[in-house]
Formats: sequence, structure tokens, C-alpha cells
Amino acid sequence: MPLPAHLEAIRTRVEGYAREFGLDFFDTVFECVSYDEMNMIAAYGGFPTRYPHWKFGMEYEHLGKSYTYGLSKIYELVINNDPSYAYLMTSNADVDQKLVMAHVYGHVDFFKNNFAFAHTNRKMMDTMANHGTRVRRYIDRYGVEKVESFIDRVLSIENLVDRHAPYIKRRDDRPVEVDRDAEIMDVPRLKTDREYMQRYINPQAFIDEQRKRLQEERERQRRFPEHPERDVMQFLLENAPLESWEHDILATLRDEAYYFAPQGQTKIMNEGWASFWHTTIMTQRALDPNEIIDYADHHAGTMGVQPGSINPYKLGLELFRDIEERWNKGRFGKEWDECDSLARRKAWDTQAGQGRQKIFEVRRHYNDVTFIDEFLTPDFVRQQKMFTYGFNNKSGNWEITDREFKAVKQKLLTSLTNFGQPNVQVVDGNFENRGELLLKHQFEGVPLKQDYMRDTLRNLASMWARPVGIVTRSDDKLVLVRFDGQDYKETEIETEP
Repeated sequence: MPLPAHLEAIRTRVEGYAREFGLDFFDTVFECVSYDEMNMIAAYGGFPTRYPHWKFGMEYEHLGKSYTYGLSKIYELVINNDPSYAYLMTSNADVDQKLVMAHVYGHVDFFKNNFAFAHTNRKMMDTMANHGTRVRRYIDRYGVEKVESFIDRVLSIENLVDRHAPYIKRRDDRPVEVDRDAEIMDVPRLKTDREYMQRYINPQAFIDEQRKRLQEERERQRRFPEHPERDVMQFLLENAPLESWEHDILATLRDEAYYFAPQGQTKIMNEGWASFWHTTIMTQRALDPNEIIDYADHHAGTMGVQPGSINPYKLGLELFRDIEERWNKGRFGKEWDECDSLARRKAWDTQAGQGRQKIFEVRRHYNDVTFIDEFLTPDFVRQQKMFTYGFNNKSGNWEITDREFKAVKQKLLTSLTNFGQPNVQVVDGNFENRGELLLKHQFEGVPLKQDYMRDTLRNLASMWARPVGIVTRSDDKLVLVRFDGQDYKETEIETEP
């Protein structure tokens, strides 16, 4: 439903404050919904119309029970779209609606200006509805069980995409057809009428080197795929024996995976940026005196840190605040880095005044990994009392393992790289010349979960219609796990493919 008059007046004020601070966002449409409608929209990933699938119902039940038992409450929901759509819960007090509106404008500014979202579909609201219509048409034609079962298999590999593909061209869009059975042409030689000059003009070492290069090039062209392929979904689209409707659904869910990927790549930055601006707008412009206590209570609840977890709102907000303060006081550059006097560093203030400009620059050019890598400092880690933890087998308890800056930073970066998920690539689509699909787990500190791995192999084998295997590490040994359509077999191997 449209906003009531008093909320529309609040929205106009908050939007004015956001523009006053320099935020640049798409037109934003706010709608009021009940808590049940909010849970329904949230279960669909923020889109009121999606393809039908049991996972959305499961998520709706989870959200509904969490709200009923007081375990969680959704204050806002906003969509990366142009115009952007945001939802307000009708039961919220006006102070909460102000906070949510300010938070939403921060998000939409981030969606519009951060580089990771530049390639995303800005009309995804319409696209999602079209996806739903197509899937429903297939259900009517082929039956709900058949279509839903295929969607289940595709969803098990929706994270096997190349999240950096929008920014890196990894292969030629126009592959050259090569006769792979043709003999290798001899190395071209410079012509000379004097036989005794041959060994000087065309030295044998050079000829051998060029012949070897041509042989390697021919072997490279024989490989399928030519290079390891991180976008497993794309590889299946191009090579798996799928029916036309299966191909369409796989392409549809791949498009959605790429649409949602930047939100996972910028969770800390995005929530931190929105939190930075809702605190700034509320405390400096929007709050009425009688709303301060309620605002402080709700803001503190959002910023609370649960044991054993990272709160992206809190971490992102504090890091943006730290960047602004450092650049306002000139705490950057060669002179600052080389200063080893604690007293001088504590009193350092060059009145540089570049903080606000710097955070807008950071908002545009970074994602979570580069954000943490560039701006997490030893001083920040100490101030925020950050540490790593692990399970102590002797005591049977979870304990702090390290407070050192390098350990904390490395742990955080590892959890953020590839969303903390395993890096899996296609390395051979014709393994051992049997038409089998071979994957490789690029071990980067994230092990494969055995049950997830086996279910994924089963689903891939169903789509590939041939056995599927994966090379990974188990107990520091290199192993090949293969599923032939009936059984799993694990074999220790000597070298990687």
C-alpha cells in the first residue's frame, strides 16, 4: 500500500537530508506492509514475484516463527533496481521508520555507485516476474515434480559461478576452429642460398624451441575446456545434454546467481555504508528530542555482536568511521606509516579534512575483500578488541587462539574470499577420453564438506549424463572422488590433472 500522509512527509524530509549529505541514489518507492507480508517478500529474496519452489516456503516458515518467538525482526527490505523498491513494516514506530528510510537511502546510493553493481540488471523486478512466468509454464507442461527436481539440482551448484567474470575477460568470445588431428606444421625457416649459413641463420636450438612451442599450443587446443573453467553453470549450458526447458531454467538461475553475487561480495561495506548514513542523518538532522532514547535502543540492538560471529553492520560502520577520522586527521601516507612514536601518533592531526571525500571514494571502488585488506589496521583491531578463536580438544571448549593483527586479518580475509566457499573448477570435459566431467577443488584453506560434495556430484552427473569426478585433498592426500551414477569411489592419486 502507498505511504500514509505522515510517513510521506517523513520520507520527503529524510530524502532531503540524504541529498544534503551528498548521497546519490535511484528514485526509491516505499511501500507499507504487514509483518506477514514482509516475511513473505523476504522469503522470496526481496522480490514479490519469483518462480515457485519449496525453498521459499521453508524460508517463510523460518522467518515467521523467528518473528513470533521474538528471535528476529525485519526492519527494512530494499531492492537493487531502478527505481528501487523498499518495504516498511506498518507496526514500526515513526522513529523506526525514519531510521529505516535513512538506512535505505544509504543502500540505494551504494547500489547505484559501487563498481560491483555496475553490471547488474537494474530492471530485475520485471525480470524476476518473467522468470516466474516461464517456470510456471514449464510446470504446467512437464509437471511440478519434474521441474522442481531439476531446480533442486541447479540450486546445488548456484555458487559455482565465476564472480569475477563481469570484470575479467577469461576467454575469446569467438573461438577459432582448429583441426586437432592435423599434423603439426614444420617451423618456418629463413631462406638462404648458401648451405653453410643455415646453422647461423636457422640455428637448431631455435628450431627445436619453436617446434616444442607449436606442440604445446596444439596440446593446449586439444584440452576441453582450454583453461580451467570457474563458471561451472556456463560450462553445463554450453556442453551438457540438456533439454530445451532445462537449458532455459539453468540459464535463468545462473542470471539470478550473478545478480545476487555483488551483495555477497559487499555485505560488510553495504551494511556499513547504510549504517553510517542512518546514524549521521538521524543524529544530526532527523531525530526529535523525544525519540533519542528509542533510537539509541534500536540502533544498539542492530550493532550488537553475538559471540563467535561477525556483525557486518558493526564492522562496516566502525571501519568507515575510522577511515573518515584518519583522513580528516591526515593519518595516512609515508610519514604516518614511518612514525614509531606512540605519543606522536596519538596526537597526530594535520587538519587534512579529507575524510568525507575518502569514504565516498572507498564506497565506489572497493568490495569487502579489498576493503578489509586495505583499511583494517592494527590500531583498529586493538580498539575493536578483535580476535580469532578455535576449538580446544583438550579442554573441550571454544577459546581465543590469537589477538595478533596478522592472524585476525588473515582469518577475516579467508572467510570473505569466495564467500568462504570452496573454489571448484572444471578442468576436463572428456576425462580419460570417456566423456566424463572432471572438477578440481583449488584448495585455499576451505575444505569440502563430504555430504555437500557427494550430493553435488550426484546432481552434476544427472545433468551431465555421464560420470563426474572431483580432485580434492583428504587428510593431506590428493584424491579423486568419482560418482558413476550409482556408487562413489575415492582413489588416491599422485599428481593433479
